[in-house]
Amino acid sequence: MIELGKERRELLELLARDAYVRGKVILSSGKESDYYVDARRVTLTAKGAYLCARLILDQVKDDPYDAIGGPTLGADPMLGAIGVVSLQAGRPVSTFIIRKAPKAHGKQQQVEGPELRKGGRVILIDDVATTGKAFLESLDVLTPMGISVVKAVCVLDRNEGAKQALAQKGVPLVALFSISEIHK
Repeated sequence: MIELGKERRELLELLARDAYVRGKVILSSGKESDYYVDARRVTLTAKGAYLCARLILDQVKDDPYDAIGGPTLGADPMLGAIGVVSLQAGRPVSTFIIRKAPKAHGKQQQVEGPELRKGGRVILIDDVATTGKAFLESLDVLTPMGISVVKAVCVLDRNEGAKQALAQKGVPLVALFSISEIHK
């Protein structure tokens, strides 16, 4: 088994090399930025998904939770990897995905995956957090279902208010990396 410190360094190198892009962009928060972190360039690779899964599972190993999930599309590749890596480790974790809107047909669900029960506790994950908008929207879906969020975990925090916005909702945000580790 690889030491997590080494895995953290490897993931940081992948993010800096493959996901960090300089140039003017409009973020999902509506803010303009002079750089962009396209984490899917890393989380959709076998190695990136694996490293994210290992590091996220390590971040939540002592937390009481029933499932790990998050908003589509940022969480999707990591959730698949988390399911596999947790099973291989002998501690299988249920995962779920939150759609941007309820499905228009079938059971018209907004949350996909094994059923989350009222009173359940979950960990939310996402690739990049800026203002926390995707996490907050996820809370807006889960709270009326009677699901409590124990913790939010992101791969990269841009340090633009997500941690504070989630703290106001009583949810701690933990980031595997801060933007200061990549953006110089």
